[in-house]
Amino acid sequence: MGEVLSQNEIDSLLAALSTGELDADEMRGKNEKQVKNYDFKRPAKFSKEHLRTLEIIFEHYGRLLSTNLPVYLRKNIQVGVASSETVTFSEFTNALSNPVILGIINFSPLGGSVIIELSSNLGYAMIDRMLGGQGTPLEKNRDFSEIEMSIIQKIMITCMQLLREPWKNVIDINPIMERIETNPQFAQVISPNDMIAIITLNMKIGDVDGFMNICLPYFTLETIMDKLNTKFWFSNMQERVDESFEDYIETLIRKVDVPVKALLGKSSVSVNDMVNLQVGDIIRLDSRLDTELEVYVGNIKKFTAVPGANKDKYAVRVTSVFREEI
Repeated sequence: MGEVLSQNEIDSLLAALSTGELDADEMRGKNEKQVKNYDFKRPAKFSKEHLRTLEIIFEHYGRLLSTNLPVYLRKNIQVGVASSETVTFSEFTNALSNPVILGIINFSPLGGSVIIELSSNLGYAMIDRMLGGQGTPLEKNRDFSEIEMSIIQKIMITCMQLLREPWKNVIDINPIMERIETNPQFAQVISPNDMIAIITLNMKIGDVDGFMNICLPYFTLETIMDKLNTKFWFSNMQERVDESFEDYIETLIRKVDVPVKALLGKSSVSVNDMVNLQVGDIIRLDSRLDTELEVYVGNIKKFTAVPGANKDKYAVRVTSVFREEI
């Protein structure tokens, strides 16, 4: 309910209007609210904050592509985010050429699918590189053969698997490649009027430029829309770094293989004796039968042990540990 004016306030207001101290048109303009047209056919389901967070995610994804794809293509690759926008799914499919490379990915555990579109000139360049060529695209587009599609499928699966890490700060995903289509008419995964976010990556393979578009339907991301903001993304990233970095490093170190050797003893022989050694000759060592062996981890003496056997293999039993002084 608006503020109620007293009679004195009303009289003062009328007097100000009559003397020209207040302009009625100016007051009317201050109270008017700005009205913005709303298109119900294109509801604004993705905010600028959502698009910015998606750009951050796929900037990370672009760096992963730049470092992983050269292993397969043996060519320098540069990938960066070119743009982000929201359109209807029909606008996205109508803009596609034919043939085109569309990887339809099940974005488990989220519902629905996302689409990775790779421009055909990049696809031909990748095929040429995989078959030993210079990575030159075709002058005129044509349909892909079955052999070429099997090569493209391998590359697209690699690109799909790299999606896991950039999305970890939002949700742990397990993407699955459902199929690859070359005709846009067979990639109708959602309703034509549904809104989608499109992240466009600019990819350069040697001298060949092209685009990779990632189509993210609102239906798929609806359950995590509140997490698609930069504040949540960065805070969750910091928590992951603080909590798991040390454990992660320790896990990697524990997987490192190191050589372990038990030294039975040492001996010095002349080159002449070494050359004339025969089967059955005895080399006398400087250790006794009842002496503990020295056990080395790498080149560091770490344990002492006594020799023995375990089933049909030689073994040692550790008797003491050499600990470094702190």
